Amino acid sequence: MRFAKIEHIRNEHSLHQFTGLSSDCLLRTINSCYRTLDHIDSQLVAQGIPPIANLVELANLSSMVGNIIGAGLAVNSGGLYIRNRPHAYPDLIPAYPGGRELELKMALETNKPKGHLPKAGNYMTIRYVLGNSNGSFIPGKDSRGDTVWIWEIKIGYLNIQDFSISNTDGDSGKTAVITSAAHNNMSLVYFAPEFLPYKSRGNTIYPGFN
Repeated sequence: MRFAKIEHIRNEHSLHQFTGLSSDCLLRTINSCYRTLDHIDSQLVAQGIPPIANLVELANLSSMVGNIIGAGLAVNSGGLYIRNRPHAYPDLIPAYPGGRELELKMALETNKPKGHLPKAGNYMTIRYVLGNSNGSFIPGKDSRGDTVWIWEIKIGYLNIQDFSISNTDGDSGKTAVITSAAHNNMSLVYFAPEFLPYKSRGNTIYPGFN
């Protein structure tokens, strides 16, 4: 069994103040996500099929993990949130008047989370890497494993100006990427340094501590 660690929690007060959620809720959600993915993988491997991370496109994997996390947050929120219908904004709806809506955005490794359209609102961003089931991880595309490990979760309010919009010819459609400045300013609430995907470059440090 693999577990998210309590020492990976950061800015617990900010998490509760912004979302109403506890660090325990966050840890239980990550752990339930891991259990779900591990169960899927065990069923696939038993049939001679590759693990899910090697079976689907990475964009689809991100979407799957995001949906599992969203459902888990709703279940573990103590009744604070309700999961919205698929492909609807926001991902989590407050169950009581005065609560915050919460939109979830996933990204792989050092990629910035993105959506199709820029929308102002309350966001939780989740970034993950693909390591090995034993917890080992080496940064780099060529070293990817087949096991999802969440390495960073951030929260914060984003304005439309906090998105960079791309509509290049040949794209599948408009893409709204959270800018580096805006994402760096979001509050870090979960950080697993052993899965940090940034390669060492001299004195370069992880820019996300807020």
